[in-house]
Amino acid sequence: MSANQVKCKNCEKPFNDGFEFCPHCGQKTNEELTIGVLFYNTISNYFSFDARFLKSFVPLMFKPGYLAKEFIKGKRLLYLHPAQMYLFISVVFFFIFSFTVREQANSWNRELKKTLKKDELIVLDSLELENKIKEDKIEDSLNRAEIKKALKKNQRLIGMSDAEIDSIVNLDNIPKKNDVSFGFNEREIDSLLDIDAPDEEIYKTMGMDDDDGWFMRKLYAQILKFYKARDGGNILKAFYDTVPIALFFLLPLFAFIIKLLYLRHGRYAHHLVFSFYYFSFLFTVFSIIAGINLIWDIPDGIDWLIALSTFLYLMIALKRFYGQNWFVSWFKCSVATFTFLAVVIPTTIVILALFAFMVY
Repeated sequence: MSANQVKCKNCEKPFNDGFEFCPHCGQKTNEELTIGVLFYNTISNYFSFDARFLKSFVPLMFKPGYLAKEFIKGKRLLYLHPAQMYLFISVVFFFIFSFTVREQANSWNRELKKTLKKDELIVLDSLELENKIKEDKIEDSLNRAEIKKALKKNQRLIGMSDAEIDSIVNLDNIPKKNDVSFGFNEREIDSLLDIDAPDEEIYKTMGMDDDDGWFMRKLYAQILKFYKARDGGNILKAFYDTVPIALFFLLPLFAFIIKLLYLRHGRYAHHLVFSFYYFSFLFTVFSIIAGINLIWDIPDGIDWLIALSTFLYLMIALKRFYGQNWFVSWFKCSVATFTFLAVVIPTTIVILALFAFMVY
């Protein structure tokens, strides 16, 4: 190595002194490791948060279909790669959304704990007991008033007389908002729990047959676990934890739906690129909304406008990316949206809910 050459600290290959970047590997030659450099390198390496992201963000939000079209044309380095953009924005969204999940889970647990059958009045002193009885009476009166108001409002539709409505409202026991029905004799289960009966005996009392397989036994075990603890918030957390994994399957399914609607318009990879950018747009919108909702509760009317805007965005993106007329683009956008929201999403929710319940 000559006197006017230096060795790269990364690839250890020599190059002329004075170069700002190594001509062999591209690493910056003289860069002191500071907190700022460390943070930037982490973001840049894992999420490609650089000038390409800033160049890509405005077209993503305000030019539907533009980024996908440019990427297919061959502009692969000018804008952020679709998969990298989707990964970065989805991570941001789920980070913001985690605050809402935590609040919802705690709320679920608090409400479900109220349905526990065990007599907690034993530990209360006389004043607390009196206050609790008063609170229960007030809650019962409010529940009856709400039920009567709802029945009166829909009296013509349900065809009930005033006397029939009064008979329902005056029942000795009416369902409360936080009541949970398990489909088995809860008093019998409570008595078995009080004497610490074996779980197998409790499962049979709940309805399990001797020839039930592993899945049914696991299901009864989880039902009993939930019955004892009423920890529905943990189920909710487990459900949301599986959503990011499910999206790795949902996004390709969406691309497949688009492929079926545009059979003669490019390879499946082209539709996948389009879907990556569209889902990136969705998660950007959801991140903004979730962030605002943490500070201020958005009215339902605005939520509907946002939902409509995502549909219009998709229709415009399809029009620009595939080059068909507005009516065809609207029709295919409607078919894709309906199929995804009415078939794919509900099926996925059922599967995720069952999985979350079985593993929480």
